[in-house]
Amino acid sequence: MKRRNFIKNLGIASASLPMMSFSQVEENNDSELELIKPKALKKGDTIGLITPGSFIEDKDLQKAVKNIKSLGFKVKLSKNIRKKRGYTAGTKQERIDDLHTMFADSDIDGIWCARGGYGCSGLLPLIDFDLIRKNPKVFVGYSDITVLHLAIFNKTGLVTFHGPVASSPFTDYSVKYFKEMLMSSSIPPKVYPSKVNDNKSKKNIFFKPKTYVKGDAEGQLIGGNLSLISAMSGTEWGINYADKLLFIEDISEAPYSIDRMLIQLDQNQDFNKAKGIILGVFDDSDKPKGELSLELEEMFDDNMKDVTVPSAYGFSFGHIKNQFTLPIGINARMNAEQRTIEFLESAVV
Repeated sequence: MKRRNFIKNLGIASASLPMMSFSQVEENNDSELELIKPKALKKGDTIGLITPGSFIEDKDLQKAVKNIKSLGFKVKLSKNIRKKRGYTAGTKQERIDDLHTMFADSDIDGIWCARGGYGCSGLLPLIDFDLIRKNPKVFVGYSDITVLHLAIFNKTGLVTFHGPVASSPFTDYSVKYFKEMLMSSSIPPKVYPSKVNDNKSKKNIFFKPKTYVKGDAEGQLIGGNLSLISAMSGTEWGINYADKLLFIEDISEAPYSIDRMLIQLDQNQDFNKAKGIILGVFDDSDKPKGELSLELEEMFDDNMKDVTVPSAYGFSFGHIKNQFTLPIGINARMNAEQRTIEFLESAVV
């Protein structure tokens, strides 16, 4: 199923839910929760592996286990990780049971999503946020996992981590920034662009960096996959990016689709309310063949022309091999020209 069709169906389904006024949503998003930092991971810790979205093939599950063990961790598979129901990894109840079990299990030191895909949005009304708040631990993933990151942070204040899923390619770049972020309670070192990604920009237009507004900006990091952020807008689990550093990425979306989602976000809150905008790599986001369309760069130029806060495209995160890990809720400083992120506090304790 194409992501755009899934989001459309999600919107239809949400029409039957009780209405919440805009003021109620704003009140939920503006509530001040105490920031909760999870305990740092160390070699020998046990990682709980779950699939809250799509089903994972055997070869990819084996890869995920191998990746985690390569970092010196033990692995515990969730009870329902081999379940399959259409495009999801089992029923909503099976997937939410796995999520809750991993947070409740005192022998589990961190939770890593084996893959993203589709289906996490349907779990949101079922999440026991009190359970998560009382049992804080590292939670890692990206793509469809965005909805879990944003909902958990919004409802509990727990810092979670937008980083590789366990079955992602574990490159030297990705592993370096994962370890520095999650395996030390010190303030992580500054993040620099991947040289491999920058070299790709010579032949791949989707990796081509571009600065829209120069300068530094400081704020709390918030964001994730654009399609999911857009789908969550107006719900009690959506985000308020005012005074924050907003980071977004996506993959395989036509420019017109990204255009529509960016316009929605801007009209909902106004990009200039953010402190800065951090755009990752929107790989494989080509214009449809044979159709009238702007190129990806032209579309971003149109959407960013009225932005006045520091902003740039081509930071090394997204659906790409060499990606760094971003902690949601941590204060940081971005530099638009250099495409760097400097953390102002630790993400774990």
